[in-house]
Amino acid sequence: MLTPTSTYRLQIRSEFDLHRAAALVPYLHDLGVDWVYLSPILTAEKGSGHGYDVTDPTAVDPDRGGPSGLAALSGAARAAGMGVLVDIVPNHMGIETPADNAWWWQLLKEGPTSRMAEAFDVDWDANGGRLRVPVLGDGDGELDQLTVVDGELHYYDNRYPIADGTAHPGDSGAAVHDRQHYELVNWRRADSELNYRRFFGVNSLAGLRVEVPWVFQESHSEVKRWFDEGLVDGLRIDHPDGLADPKGYLDDLRALTGGAYVLVEKILEPGEKLPTDWATEGTTGYDALADVDRLFTDPAGEHALTATVPVDPFHEMIHGTKRGIADGILRSEVLRLARLVPAEAGLDAAAAADAIAELLTCFPVYRSYLPGGAEYLAEAVRDAQVRRPDLADTIAALHPLLNPFLEGDGVWTELAQRFQQTSGMVMAKGVEDTAFYRYSRLVSLNEVGADPAIFAIDPLELHRRLLERQTEAPLAMTTLSTHDTKRSEDTRTRISVISELADEWTGVLAQLEELAPIGDPTFAPLLWQSLIGAWPLTRERAHAYAEKASREADLSTHWTAPDEDFERGMHSAVDAAFDDDAVSALVSAFVERIRQAGWSNSIGLKLLQLTMPGVPDVYQGTEFWDTSLVDPDNRREVDYDARRKVLTDLAFGALPQLGEDAHAKLLVVTRALTLRRDRPELFTGYTAVVPSGEAADHVFGFDRGGAVTLITRLPYGLDRRGGWGDTTVELPAGSYTCVLTGTSVSGGTVRAADLFSTFPAALLVQEDAA
Repeated sequence: MLTPTSTYRLQIRSEFDLHRAAALVPYLHDLGVDWVYLSPILTAEKGSGHGYDVTDPTAVDPDRGGPSGLAALSGAARAAGMGVLVDIVPNHMGIETPADNAWWWQLLKEGPTSRMAEAFDVDWDANGGRLRVPVLGDGDGELDQLTVVDGELHYYDNRYPIADGTAHPGDSGAAVHDRQHYELVNWRRADSELNYRRFFGVNSLAGLRVEVPWVFQESHSEVKRWFDEGLVDGLRIDHPDGLADPKGYLDDLRALTGGAYVLVEKILEPGEKLPTDWATEGTTGYDALADVDRLFTDPAGEHALTATVPVDPFHEMIHGTKRGIADGILRSEVLRLARLVPAEAGLDAAAAADAIAELLTCFPVYRSYLPGGAEYLAEAVRDAQVRRPDLADTIAALHPLLNPFLEGDGVWTELAQRFQQTSGMVMAKGVEDTAFYRYSRLVSLNEVGADPAIFAIDPLELHRRLLERQTEAPLAMTTLSTHDTKRSEDTRTRISVISELADEWTGVLAQLEELAPIGDPTFAPLLWQSLIGAWPLTRERAHAYAEKASREADLSTHWTAPDEDFERGMHSAVDAAFDDDAVSALVSAFVERIRQAGWSNSIGLKLLQLTMPGVPDVYQGTEFWDTSLVDPDNRREVDYDARRKVLTDLAFGALPQLGEDAHAKLLVVTRALTLRRDRPELFTGYTAVVPSGEAADHVFGFDRGGAVTLITRLPYGLDRRGGWGDTTVELPAGSYTCVLTGTSVSGGTVRAADLFSTFPAALLVQEDAA
């Protein structure tokens, strides 16, 4: 099996297709990248910026470069000695434009007798054999807008098929509609009445049943071609928790690819382990991100920041947000589960639905993989019974139905399987997409795969986790920024500095609220911290983020029912940051105060991620400073010409300073990636480097087996205390060269002030290392 030493993620879309990616390969090779990592490239909805809404899994998207583009990219990578990793989407398909999805079109036309009825996850019994399609507007008489045009049913610009023999001359569109295998309904009915499984709460993404052998084979025919023809070397699997049988899927994929390198986009809660029997090399790295971010958070700031924000403790908050999701946008999934409770269980239908919603709410991780993970269901049962004693008996009766392996050799049931698929949806929507926008004490901690209740990780604990990663998951990915992160790495590292001056931040926040009130005391800290982390940014980006974040929080305003008064005031506050001299000065002054420390954090965090155990990924463009916010802000065009120029300057010996131009970050990225690729023997172990002296808490370091990483942490506090003083680190005997600066270092006791005299990080190579 070929495995990468590093990857570089590219967002492939019509504006940056596979041909442009192929042309970028020489730059990526010079940067030190080992494998090119592509976002989904199968045919997706027209204009899709992300590619997760696949409409035809049998072909590379023409708008993304088509087969010739993939061949060009693969050829360029092969010529450079690089591999190719591709993101694929097995859980669902895009159905927003039915005419562009032949599988969905056939299902709509032929109904439950269609071959495609086995491919999509539809509960036909829930609506008398008709599939509900939630597209109608709120007006009266929307069905009267239906017309028959060229053998199709049209609703404004939307087109739908007509079953054979169901349209007669003179029939109205509404009459023809009544004879179809589908029923067009108001879009608001989806949350409680939908009868097909979606990706989370997205109506335009329909769940696919890849557990059916022919569905797997046909939906992966193009993927198989990639490996048969040697075009691709590895895969990233999107959202495996949505699959009926993730382990079985991964086994099938290993057979299809011949045992290729595979990663899974799996969110692990603190303390949770990836199932050991999965055919995968590990996760895509959100768990690593959560660990390393917290090294740069000052635990001394926790109390003051917690006291500043009027919110519930995080774990109490997420019970409310998860229950809101189970009772709201995922109510249809809860009701589908309730319909699967066998009649012989003798449970009241309403009580069963209530109890299922409570169990999903109390589930402590994204999902279980029965019989593995049965302890998580047992924990949810206990918690639900404590919270809802009125449902205790119903919950107890449901337990063996949701875990048929509870006693002896169980037999899989649809109820047990589907509950597992649903728990992850509730967690993702209730936590990532709601609570993360409400819990605002320090928003650099509110990241996918992280628990914001965990404020900081001390060096000793991080060493333990990194050693465990080296032992258990050396080929898993590590990451800092992705297309899914709420804030990019450099945005977060600047925000993390706030933990070092929590009392000052409290005063600044109070002044901002007085000068530019937002009207929501829990949302204001999140918005101001995010803007300060990304500052300077364009007004357009700031307003777009404020709107999305406030609606995701779902408190003062909502996606489905925006509060115009609140949003008007919120946008006025955003404008004040640009137009009001007092507000602008306050924001700019605070940014200036923490900017240098933020850069230091960014350099340290990046070097840590690039050299720690695991396979580091660099998200597109983040070799320069990247102060992006949530998508689509993090999919903006990258200026590769500027990066190429700096890389050329570095190759000719330029030694940049740590500053606004970000050249120092590119230096760290290229030197670390190149060393990992060209000298893999230096990265085969893990030994902690232990500092000593008055500022020892500000140093973190490790020896990977000849390559020694040393970084600065909590830089604002270090500067405030007067610098390094007598702080030293002890290196193994030998002679070293810092690949960042070219300086020589002798082993033994080394002064931190000397190590960090140029940059707040050092990467040393033992010259006599084997």
